[in-house]
Amino acid sequence: MRPLCLALLAALSFPAAAQDVAEFRRCLAGLRVQAIDKGIAPATLDRELGGLEPDFTVLERLDYQPEFRSPVWDYLAALVDEQRVEDGRAKLQQHADTLAEIERRYGVDPATVVAVWGVESDFGKNFGSRALLESLGTLSCFGRRQSYFSGEFIAALGIIDEGSLAAAKLRGSWAGAFGHTQFMPSTYLRLAVDFDGDGRRDLVDSIPDALASTANFLKEAGWQPDQPWGFEVTLPAGFDLAGEGRRTKRPLDEWRARGLVRADGTPLEAGQARAGLVQPADGGGPAFLVMRNFDAIYAYNASMSYGLAIAHLADKLRGGGDFVTPWPTDDLPLDRAGRRELQTLLTARGHDIGPIDGAIGSRTRAAILAEKRRLGWEETPRAGQKLLNALRKSAP
Repeated sequence: MRPLCLALLAALSFPAAAQDVAEFRRCLAGLRVQAIDKGIAPATLDRELGGLEPDFTVLERLDYQPEFRSPVWDYLAALVDEQRVEDGRAKLQQHADTLAEIERRYGVDPATVVAVWGVESDFGKNFGSRALLESLGTLSCFGRRQSYFSGEFIAALGIIDEGSLAAAKLRGSWAGAFGHTQFMPSTYLRLAVDFDGDGRRDLVDSIPDALASTANFLKEAGWQPDQPWGFEVTLPAGFDLAGEGRRTKRPLDEWRARGLVRADGTPLEAGQARAGLVQPADGGGPAFLVMRNFDAIYAYNASMSYGLAIAHLADKLRGGGDFVTPWPTDDLPLDRAGRRELQTLLTARGHDIGPIDGAIGSRTRAAILAEKRRLGWEETPRAGQKLLNALRKSAP
């Protein structure tokens, strides 16, 4: 009976899959009309869309984005660890002349540019492997935010049509970001620059183009060369955070008068420079005064955790230290080395998690849930120090 049931299930599911593919074809026909209206050559569209297949696996990623789902301390631990700081300092030296010229031309300091590079692609080690036309085409036709993704899909076709990058070079994240600093296609068309002077805007094979394009993005987003992104502060006892936030900026003089000091205990500088007060974690933890440059970073990816990762990594590349105030958790986060050790221990217990890479994907989360169930713990897919220590003690 079991083989028969499986066969019936397959027969029932096949028409749904065929229907989805047929809907994809109809959707592509409509997108082709929009692309022609944008000036993209029909020959380009015939070549790129003729055999294009949907990638339905991207739809599950729409509802799982770590910068919005992970606790901020987990997100930062994975992105701002000693390995990334060490690698970033090496990149600062390796590309010192290029970064100095970028700063002269765009006004963005080398540490910030390299921090974006490190967070976005681990300095070129991880561009993402998905074909952009497949991913963006699928997201244009199914799921949430179809109008947004259809704009990016047509922009990707525009990049191919202008001859800067072939479709084979446009591989990246599930959402369509690509290259060393993970530009979305529409951002590329607006802000990418040909810094190395070869006549092409190449964010895939030209590090100078990618880094300069990032600086150009931040400049256009309002970067102020004479200001920091912000800094950690200590709040007076009983301070009411209601109504405060990144957008609610007040002069530093006002924050001084309300009793805020820098986290190291020194007074805030006097003046009318404006900053907003944020405390990213629920239940306490570090608080920050963030200025206009944080908003420019935030424009790159509209997430408080992301913005803080870039800012914190840039500070560390300049020689800064950890935050003074601890995060409100009794289960400390794991950096990438800790995550790799956790994956090794999960594999030793028989879990198939795929490559041991420090990335907590769906298979690693499933293994974590299974081990917490075995231990009688609360069943959450979070990877923390407590589980790592428990598996160390009971390693097979």
